[in-house]
Amino acid sequence: MRGRAAGAVLSVRWGMMRDVTGLMLLDTASLYFRAYFGVPESVKAPDGTPVNAVRGLLDFIDRLVKDHRPERLVACMDADWRPQWRVDLIPSYKAHRVAEEQETGPDVEEVPDTLSPQVPVIEEVLDALGIARVGVAGYEADDVIGTFTARADGPVDIVTGDRDLYQLVDDARGVRVLYPVKGVGTLQVTDEAALRAKYGVDGKGYADLALLRGDPSDGLPGVPGVGEKTAAKLLAEFTDLAGILAAVDDPRSKLTPAQRRRLDEARPYLAVAPTVVRGAGDVPLPDVDTVLPRAPRDPAAVEALAARWGLGGSITRLLATLAEG
Repeated sequence: MRGRAAGAVLSVRWGMMRDVTGLMLLDTASLYFRAYFGVPESVKAPDGTPVNAVRGLLDFIDRLVKDHRPERLVACMDADWRPQWRVDLIPSYKAHRVAEEQETGPDVEEVPDTLSPQVPVIEEVLDALGIARVGVAGYEADDVIGTFTARADGPVDIVTGDRDLYQLVDDARGVRVLYPVKGVGTLQVTDEAALRAKYGVDGKGYADLALLRGDPSDGLPGVPGVGEKTAAKLLAEFTDLAGILAAVDDPRSKLTPAQRRRLDEARPYLAVAPTVVRGAGDVPLPDVDTVLPRAPRDPAAVEALAARWGLGGSITRLLATLAEG
């Protein structure tokens, strides 16, 4: 599968590995956040506007394409970073990140002041380059990624700084996650063996582990008293969430009295958490050309954007990499 040994946990510095990927999916927001915090804010456009996230993301895409040569590439976007259908099920979902509530449409997410103006620039540059950019109203990038992955007929590399997407890892289908560590300088290649070694679960089990453990960064409470290790042990013993809940009802099961009580009290949360935690796999995706371009869709727009925002070196390198095919 893609010419590498199965079951390996790899940390790969740029240039150390070069392989070929069928479809590469970018969790774009998580990557430009990484770029923003990893590239100095002193990187600015001619007018003094910070463009560290823009240049960092473009350089990141350049290195991804050089090292992995994806046949198709999609920059997946958060059209709605906090979908109402998730909030209706768990009101605390991402509530701590709301900067401003809106009567209609998505609430405004709390984002650094100097990052917000860079997001439209990123979108304009990707569009001018001809790199597919997909966001769907009412859904997060995770849902878009989940749907592209479900429909893929070949290997998929998911590039994300969000561990929630480990739930999509599937050796049989050639789906793996490339997780940036140390900023964006090193990629951790995660397959099922890596998940089992670190968390004791495979891709399908990761979502159950995550909802049992909870995630403060997403406002998910989890089950009180059930941390990551306990969640992994429960899943090892009872297979999945359904098996754990069946064990709660079985007085002969090996649950401790405290575990049985806590899980029983958490039933209302556990009834809705799977829908919130698991990415949607049936998002109505638009019909877009996902083939990685060899040349920019709009050369004049690329040139104008590069000049206005001082993106020369980053754009030049990426265009050269794309032209290599």
